[in-house]
Amino acid sequence: MHRAGALRGDVQRREFIGFVGCAAVAWPVAARAQQAAMPVVGYLGASSRETTERLVAAFLLSLKEAGFIEGQNVAIEYRWAADQYDRLPAMAADLVRRQVTAIVAVSQLAAVAAKSATATIPIAFTTAVDPVATGLVASLNRPGGNMTGVMFLGGQLAAKGLGLLRELVPMPKLQPCS
Repeated sequence: MHRAGALRGDVQRREFIGFVGCAAVAWPVAARAQQAAMPVVGYLGASSRETTERLVAAFLLSLKEAGFIEGQNVAIEYRWAADQYDRLPAMAADLVRRQVTAIVAVSQLAAVAAKSATATIPIAFTTAVDPVATGLVASLNRPGGNMTGVMFLGGQLAAKGLGLLRELVPMPKLQPCS
């Protein structure tokens, strides 16, 4: 939960997606090692596959690097809300009905919908909003329950950086126009 900061470049994006993907797959697979069936990951996206194609590609590549290949030893059930956020709760409930092994929730809204749909299936999420303040997790150090994730602090860090810059570089005195 402590991974923070803005993502830059494919390497960091791949590391992030790898974290989420591996957390979503490895956590329940280890817990349910006695099951012989292929694990199924539910991927719940608030936007469309087309708008997040690079992230999905990085997600799949990271899973592959961790030894999980879609269709061979892991299945992925994709659900895309296409920016129709009111569809997310029904999509999350559908993934729960299908008894997926884990859910990857890509956005704050998807994470809230997934959390509302299940308290038992592990959920790995991404958010740019404080997950403690929004009630997704109990704390950053100990998320508790079935939720874990990554919080991006890009907006907050940019604001802090601008504030620091303003303190370091004094504003020039403006002369009145005559």
